[in-house]
Amino acid sequence: KEWEWTLEEHYHHWFTNDWHVLNLAKEIGYETIIRRPLTSVFVEDHIYQFDSPKSILLFPKLSPIDRMRMAATVGAIRFDPFWKQLEGINASKFLPLAMGHKSYKMIWEPLFINKFGKFADQISLAWFWARIKKRTPSLAYPAGGFLKFALTLTDKITELGGKINFNSETITLKKDKNIILHINEKGEEKIHSQFDKVIVTLPSFLFTKIAPQLPVGYKKTLGKLKGIGATNLILRLNKKFFPDETYWLSICDTSSPIMAIVEHTNFINPRHYNNEHIVYLGNYLAADHPNFIKSKDELLSLYDPYLKKINPDYKKNLIDYKVFKAPFAQPIIPPFYSRMLPTHTTPLAGVYLENIEQLYPWDR
Repeated sequence: KEWEWTLEEHYHHWFTNDWHVLNLAKEIGYETIIRRPLTSVFVEDHIYQFDSPKSILLFPKLSPIDRMRMAATVGAIRFDPFWKQLEGINASKFLPLAMGHKSYKMIWEPLFINKFGKFADQISLAWFWARIKKRTPSLAYPAGGFLKFALTLTDKITELGGKINFNSETITLKKDKNIILHINEKGEEKIHSQFDKVIVTLPSFLFTKIAPQLPVGYKKTLGKLKGIGATNLILRLNKKFFPDETYWLSICDTSSPIMAIVEHTNFINPRHYNNEHIVYLGNYLAADHPNFIKSKDELLSLYDPYLKKINPDYKKNLIDYKVFKAPFAQPIIPPFYSRMLPTHTTPLAGVYLENIEQLYPWDR
C-alpha cells in the first residue's frame, strides 16, 4: 500500500524494437521509460557482465580463442536475417560445435537446462536465433507499471465504444449461425450469441477444453504442442540484493534451483516502491514439477543457500515475499516447429486462435 507504482507478478519489460506496443503507447499518449540496465551471468560463484560484444570478449573464465569463437557464433546468428534455414537444426548439437564445447558447457548448456529442463536437448536453433535477434541493450517500461498501462488502454477502448467484461470466465464456445459464448460473469452464468467473430487467446490446451465442437483431429494437432509453466518468488528488501547494478542475472549452474535473479529496482527507481528493493527469483517448470507446487516458504528455504552465495546478509533486509505461478508460460520449440504450428483460422468459422504458441519464430 505504501508503493506509488504497482508491480507485475512476473518480471516484464519491453525491448526497444518492440515497435507495435511502443507505438501503441505513443498512440494513447502513454509515457515509456527507456534505460540500459546491466545484464550478467553467474559462473562458478561469481558475477560477470555479459551484455555486449566487449563484455563477452573480456569474460575471464575462457581463453581468448574460446571467447572470440563464442562471440563470433553469437554475432553470426544475431545478424543472420534468415531463420527458416535454422529451424531444422538442434541447438544443443550445433552450438557446442560452433562456439566450442567449453564455452557451451560453461555458459549456454546450463541456461538451456535451467530454462527447459527435460526438453533442453530438443530445442530448435531458430528459437535461439529469435532470442538473440530480438534482444536490445536498452529496455523499455511503462511509467507506473503494466497495470496502469493496461487500465489506460481499457479506458481508451471504452471511450471508442468497446466493452470489457472483467471477472468473467468463458465456460463453452459453440458455433451455430452465430458464435455462442456461455460465460460465468461475476458468479452469474449468461449466454451471449451476438458474435460473428471471436479471437481466442487462451493456451491451445484450454481452447480444446471450452470448444466441444472442435474436430478430434484438430484437437490432436493442438495436443502435440508442449509447454512449461513459470514460478516467481518476489522478495521485498530494505537494501539492494546485488553488490553491483546488475538488473538481470542468468544462473549458469545446473545445480541451482533458480534460473534467473532479476533486481527490478536496478532498472526502475526504488523510490516508486517506497524505496524498497524488489527481486524476482524466476524459474520455468512443468506444472507437475515438485517445485511448481511448493509454497513460498518452501521455495525460499530451497533457494536460501544459493542466494547467500551472492548476498550472505539478504535475510536481514527481508520485508516480505510472495510466490506467483503461471502454468502456461513458455512453449517448447523443437526442430521444424513450423510443421506443427496451428494456423490462426480454426475449423469453427469466425473463430481465430492467437496465443504464444503461434508467435514462432518469436518467443513473446
